Amino acid sequence: MVVLDLAVPLKNRVARVAPWFGPAFVAAIAYADPGNFATNFTAGATSGYLLVWVIVAANLMAMLVQSLSAKLGLVTGRDLPELCRAHLPRPVSRGLWVQAELVAMATDLAEIVGGALALNLLFGMPLPLGGLVTCVVAFALLELHRRGYRRFETVIGALLGVILIGFLYTALRSGADAQAFATGLVPSFAGSDSLLLATGILGATVMPHVIYLHSALTKSRASAAADPGRRREALRYQRADTLVALGAAGLVNLAMLVIAAQLFFGSGIDGTDTLEGIHHGLAAVLDGHAALAFGIALLASGLASSGVGTYAGQVVMQGFIGRAIPLLARRLITMAPAMAVLALGVDPTGALVWSQVVLSFGVPFALVPLIWLTGRRRVLGDQVNHPATTACAGAVALLIIGLNGFLLVRTLG
Repeated sequence: MVVLDLAVPLKNRVARVAPWFGPAFVAAIAYADPGNFATNFTAGATSGYLLVWVIVAANLMAMLVQSLSAKLGLVTGRDLPELCRAHLPRPVSRGLWVQAELVAMATDLAEIVGGALALNLLFGMPLPLGGLVTCVVAFALLELHRRGYRRFETVIGALLGVILIGFLYTALRSGADAQAFATGLVPSFAGSDSLLLATGILGATVMPHVIYLHSALTKSRASAAADPGRRREALRYQRADTLVALGAAGLVNLAMLVIAAQLFFGSGIDGTDTLEGIHHGLAAVLDGHAALAFGIALLASGLASSGVGTYAGQVVMQGFIGRAIPLLARRLITMAPAMAVLALGVDPTGALVWSQVVLSFGVPFALVPLIWLTGRRRVLGDQVNHPATTACAGAVALLIIGLNGFLLVRTLG
């Protein structure tokens, strides 16, 4: 818990706290990326309030996971991929790197397709051209990071604010069924389709690339928290940063599902299981302002998450194998699947949902090493996880692994 001395002038308190806030807002953009739009709106439009509990549970899991990742970077001054390379056998570390690169491609697919779709909805821009524009903006955002991480964090945080405002505006206008919402908090499924959507929601919420990235974002503050007393204070601020940022992302996700459930579930309006259909449906049921808010939020999400995803890819490669390739070359490789989807005319929403399912399978490969490293006194010293924290994180990992395994068996069966 963060405790502030009220006798200290407000300006001084803000100046003391502000340097520690920001990393979680960069990580949080991945929890409100276009993949979340696809899975949450599809879940609400096809299943109503049934999967509210999945979003709430996934967001609580994300808060725990991101807090552990942030602690790892802040205490050690090294990110998760670097520590995996230092403490794991070489074949294991290389294997984790390969799967992380595959996850990066699935991540880029969601982000680029989402940005392209937003540009198409707002300006009528062809999808392949929109994908290229999204990539160019991602490079511009990374240039901000090269000039100082605070600029990058500020811009990403502002884009998260745009997404939040857009959906709160539409959610307030659409209303909500309180009783149905409360019923949706009780865990349940309605067949394999809802299980697929639940896995997609989980994959879109607990994101493997930001499990790696958050530790890299906080390690830049490690030198300022070298003193034990200062470190304890920094860790309190880091937890507050995670709670606020992930809380905002959780509100965005809930708002998406509530809007879709309230306006489209059982409405008979065609196409509301796609993002294009959601956009047109909002214009029909509410008005053009609601559709515009949706398009702007989707664009902000696609642009911001694309920049964050590219940065995460650099962290993954440099940490796991100690090398970096030119940013342009890396971007061309990871964007190839997304551009192929756009060029071939594959259903964008379907591609987004399946990309989130792929991401959910990548979560354990980031989460298990994180739990293992944060539970080792040799790595974290007196900031090692409490046994209860490790047990809780382990239960999260087992739940994700079990859900993915069950989905795989049902799908192949």
